[in-house]
Amino acid sequence: MSTIVTSCTQTNVSRTPYEWPDAVAPVADVKPHIRALHGDTVMDNYYWLNDYFKKGADSTAVVAYLQAENEYTDTMMKATEPLQAKLFDEMKGRIKEQDESVPYFKNGYYYYTRTEEGKQYYKYCRKKGSLEAAEEVLLDVDALAAGHPYYAAGGFNISPDNKLLAYGVDTVSRRQYTIHVKNLETGELLTDAIPATSGGSVWANDNRTLFYTKNNPSTLLTEKIMRHTLGTDSREDATVYHETDNTNYIGVGKAKSGKFIYIYSGGTLSSETRYLEADNPLGAFKVFQPRMKDVLYNVTALEDRFLIVTNQNATNFKLMECPLDQTGVANWKEVIPHREDVLLEDVDEFKDFLVVSERKDGLTQLAIRNLKDGSAHYLDFGEEAYTAYPSTNPEYETTTLRYGYTSLTTPSSTYDYDMHTREKTLLKQQEVVGGYQVADYVTERLYARAEDGTQVPISLVYKKGFKKDGSAPLLLYGYGSYGATMDPTFSSSRLSLLDRGFVYAIAHIRGGQEMGRQWYEDGKMMKKENTFTDFIACGQFLTEQQYTAPEHLYAMGGSAGGLLMGAVANMAPLLWHGIVAQVPFVDVVNTMLDETIPLTTNEYDEWGNPNEKAAYDYMKSYSPYENVEAKDYPNILVTTGLHDSQVQYFEPAKWVAKLRAMKTGNNVLLLKTEMDFGHGGASGRFDYLKEVALEYAFLLALEGITE
Repeated sequence: MSTIVTSCTQTNVSRTPYEWPDAVAPVADVKPHIRALHGDTVMDNYYWLNDYFKKGADSTAVVAYLQAENEYTDTMMKATEPLQAKLFDEMKGRIKEQDESVPYFKNGYYYYTRTEEGKQYYKYCRKKGSLEAAEEVLLDVDALAAGHPYYAAGGFNISPDNKLLAYGVDTVSRRQYTIHVKNLETGELLTDAIPATSGGSVWANDNRTLFYTKNNPSTLLTEKIMRHTLGTDSREDATVYHETDNTNYIGVGKAKSGKFIYIYSGGTLSSETRYLEADNPLGAFKVFQPRMKDVLYNVTALEDRFLIVTNQNATNFKLMECPLDQTGVANWKEVIPHREDVLLEDVDEFKDFLVVSERKDGLTQLAIRNLKDGSAHYLDFGEEAYTAYPSTNPEYETTTLRYGYTSLTTPSSTYDYDMHTREKTLLKQQEVVGGYQVADYVTERLYARAEDGTQVPISLVYKKGFKKDGSAPLLLYGYGSYGATMDPTFSSSRLSLLDRGFVYAIAHIRGGQEMGRQWYEDGKMMKKENTFTDFIACGQFLTEQQYTAPEHLYAMGGSAGGLLMGAVANMAPLLWHGIVAQVPFVDVVNTMLDETIPLTTNEYDEWGNPNEKAAYDYMKSYSPYENVEAKDYPNILVTTGLHDSQVQYFEPAKWVAKLRAMKTGNNVLLLKTEMDFGHGGASGRFDYLKEVALEYAFLLALEGITE
């Protein structure tokens, strides 16, 4: 355990029990629907709630129910509205409204974004050759977003001759982007408009050919890589790759050197790469190495060879290399061998250096390898608990590494590191308006013992003056899926909880990849329950060690982390005083059986395919919706978005309806549906804080903290 001890006094917080209004909760209609599979018959009374999602179905009753739930939530939280407003102003007040990102250099220009006071979005800008040069505003997203409840622009892609900008726009929040192209010399928007894409694109070196990923309009699956020629109708675009395996995601990218264009196809267990010389956009893509069973690989091009990060006979991945003209696995030679205690996550290539992103003992580390003399060294970050990662590094011929750094107490920081001299320069640290002192807060790294004896890391932070006597409220956050690592990072919004006496903790549970690839393997498919029992073990450990007590312990998670929330609510309802489930994936069996739902088939390698009996039985044993019982549940706030493309709104809606019908006791159950947004919530840089303020106010109300 490491502890950073600092000095300050914890804010004195008075507590007054919150009196929940005596309002009548909505009751969803019961419309029996039978699911019969594998000899198992299940009655689903709330299946009808997905009618809004179904094209042609009458959704009036669905919208009416969601609006009734919203009105009930508003009524129940009415007395907290002044606190919500205070929290919003407080969190917004910490954000520097007029700000600018650290410029990065690419192909003769410095690129950056800047924000203006009072504006929700930003300007995407550049300067030619020098930061003293005149500014070009390439895209005014503030102006483009005017009149849209939701607006997301992304995939910014400048042509090699610096004259054109391709970018994607989503105004619905379903991650379906239309790609536009802007002439940066004249300022005009070209007639090219390419709908139903993932938003990103890649220029060939001729400055007139774009490659992009086409999505299925219904399932949203990435199905095809297309080639578009400027000035032509996108309906005539050529398909250069069609993925027939609907369990794979596909995408298109470009080597940093600009020499190759890649097509990547991969699932959880295996992958395949194709490549094409960027000077020859009409050529045929070559298969780098045909997909192999249970083998993942990623390709990086150097001047004279390819590098391959792969898990072939290497659970934690290893680094291989091969000639540019002999890419099959028989020609792969080892560069960095497999290590039992180090996960090799990625490589970032430069002309003379290679930056290797690794993970050891749950923490990130960056190794610098000199390609000329073979020497290697690690960056020293000076803290025992932190997050570090390569940042924007688009230039191939440079000796400077741009990297990001943060911790639970260190605001997000951007550094330049000279890989020759080993000197690092802090370019910018996130400014917390109104003042923030690192010395006012304490961070710790703890380990809880899971059911099977596994040591599960916990990162936590609190304000100095915290007393470990079980009286403090504690919010435990978890995710634990897809190998996604929840690293300890700084949040200025979180200060509103810490300054009111909350402890904030992250449970680094299995299903993530914090402790290596095996950490992920042990929390997926038929081992998924390890994720839930790890989280429960963390909660129990924190109460046993008197960081908090069950009457002050809260849990939070979103999406697949919302599945976690539903599972732990069923498995250990008395351990938590309250739960916040954000866009929760809680109807696992029904969702994974419905291939018309976006992304379902892509997820078979994560959860299993319920068309197979063993997977069906296991999923059903933990799926939150399937396992709601007549018992006391914690206080629960559930959030969702009507246009969510990742976890459809009807999953949380059905879960809440069933909980309402079956739960005992008087604990509150609230559902808040954003009628204009999707999975990521509001798109503006301030609007999302209203959602955070609602969640924080819910937790504070349960603690009786009214100020």
